[in-house]
Amino acid sequence: MMLTFLRPSFNVALVALFIACSVHTEEPAHYPAANLENDTYQAGEGWELAWSDDFTGLALNADNWNLQQEPPGRFNDEWQRYTDSTENAYVEDGCLVIRALHTGDEHGMGQYTSARLNTANKQSWTYGKIAARIQLPHGEGMWPAFWMLGANINENGGDTPWPQSGEIDIMEFYGSRSGGTVEANIHYANEQGQHTQMGAQKFELPEGRFADAFHVFEIEWNEERIEWLVDGQPYASSPITGAEFSEFHKPFFILLNIAVGGQGSGRPDETTPFPSYMYVDWVRVYQDNKTSISLTDRKNLP
Repeated sequence: MMLTFLRPSFNVALVALFIACSVHTEEPAHYPAANLENDTYQAGEGWELAWSDDFTGLALNADNWNLQQEPPGRFNDEWQRYTDSTENAYVEDGCLVIRALHTGDEHGMGQYTSARLNTANKQSWTYGKIAARIQLPHGEGMWPAFWMLGANINENGGDTPWPQSGEIDIMEFYGSRSGGTVEANIHYANEQGQHTQMGAQKFELPEGRFADAFHVFEIEWNEERIEWLVDGQPYASSPITGAEFSEFHKPFFILLNIAVGGQGSGRPDETTPFPSYMYVDWVRVYQDNKTSISLTDRKNLP
């Protein structure tokens, strides 16, 4: 058998090529995922559907959703510009599609567009089961979220600044950390008016990525506590009975968005897939008629 020896310079190049090809070997996700039509979700005994959007029309329902328009850097040092363009948010395959685009020639502030939707001044609730069935994006620097803000926040015409308005993070995902992990959190002001949080609590898939299938993210929220679930499995909980939790006994509205980059989320690079997609099959609010109060009902209370 004849042995062939490569020149050292060729060996170095070959090793460099091997290393380069071995980094970030994630397979691209397929959107929408194959389990889109296999929805077996049940809210559970005692929960009645109070509101939903199943995205069955040809366009977003303007009675439910606002599309925020914000410059890059407006929130958390994020790199994207939020638009109201159908390039960034549209309805397809019975889903809301949020699409983040890389529109520049490099990676940095202002080189991306995305969408941030909310139900502010249209649909708000105090307490209930708030759920959504979502297929997430993946990749370095991607930061999708399904969350809530107090309806009184001054960002949307209210009179209360953040964090006094309160924030409930039903689901946050950081593509720079793990494709199979999401986080839960709440933000509020303590009795001294300072920003305080529960602290992120994680849910990890036994295997795989959240980009490869639709999953249900939800909270159960009542006068005593907020509990987080993924696919019906509880994984985090926070009491809200102290005086410092007063924010969480008032109406909140829903938000859905993909941020690109931002504090704590990492930064996109040449390995990040663009366009980047977040598919939302449905969003629902259930109430148990005991502790759940819609904003409309609250206004009609004596």
